[in-house]
Amino acid sequence: MSSKTYEIRPNQSIELLKELHILTRDGKMNQDSRRKLKQVYHLFQFIEPLLKDLKQDGRDITLVDHGAGKSYLGFILYDLFFKELHDKSRIFGIETRDELVQHSRELAERLGFGGMSFLNLSVADSITSTQLPTTVDIVTGLHACDTATDDALRFALKKKARYIVVVPCCQAEVAGVLRRNKGKSLGQALAEIWRHPLHTREFGSQITNVLRCLQLEAHGYQVSVTELVGWEHSMKNELIIAQYKNLPRRKPAARLAEILDTFGLAELKERFFIDEGEEAAGVAATEA
Repeated sequence: MSSKTYEIRPNQSIELLKELHILTRDGKMNQDSRRKLKQVYHLFQFIEPLLKDLKQDGRDITLVDHGAGKSYLGFILYDLFFKELHDKSRIFGIETRDELVQHSRELAERLGFGGMSFLNLSVADSITSTQLPTTVDIVTGLHACDTATDDALRFALKKKARYIVVVPCCQAEVAGVLRRNKGKSLGQALAEIWRHPLHTREFGSQITNVLRCLQLEAHGYQVSVTELVGWEHSMKNELIIAQYKNLPRRKPAARLAEILDTFGLAELKERFFIDEGEEAAGVAATEA
């Protein structure tokens, strides 16, 4: 295989890679494009087994990709897996920038990717939008910015997703609360963990993702955390994969509440907890 395409999968559309500007028109790839493709392929390796598991049930798969941007992930997933299904499976790309939504729609039409839809919505608005189905099979979010990662998790929980795959981003909210409350009723030794601004940011990032994992476990999901790519490619490389297994919820919910109280984050309970009615129903279901 030539050095131009040695990293490209055999069943990958070269035309798609050119349209995504991963390949130039003469089939060449620069270092930045190689990095992007490597990241998406690496993520695909984690998602493909989940898609195969869903297809074993004989279902049409519904995947929602939040903070889609230029939809690199959605297009690669469709090209490598969905286009060969010949069923009603569909990928929805959710993106707030209208120009990117329009571009993705036009590209999908040119390539004949009829099972792709792109919606100009915020992740938060997508939770209640009638343009999306009431339940979905898999939710992805690759570096969804601002509060979009947490909104994507809320979306997945609301839509009863079987699988959730996110590379979390933007933990500034928790870091801000840590900064404001570090002098309030916290032991001096504990507050030292995030006394310096750099440590506040790093610790805020760490604890945010711990809270996200506990939130998913408190909804009955089995959660694993791994590395997406090496540090040399991205500083945001934590990959959270969750599978709904209707596991017991009480202990992770209690741990979540304890962490919020211990670190002065009680004001964030609404973000990380489900409605009391849903929680009671879930606990009853697992303990019946």
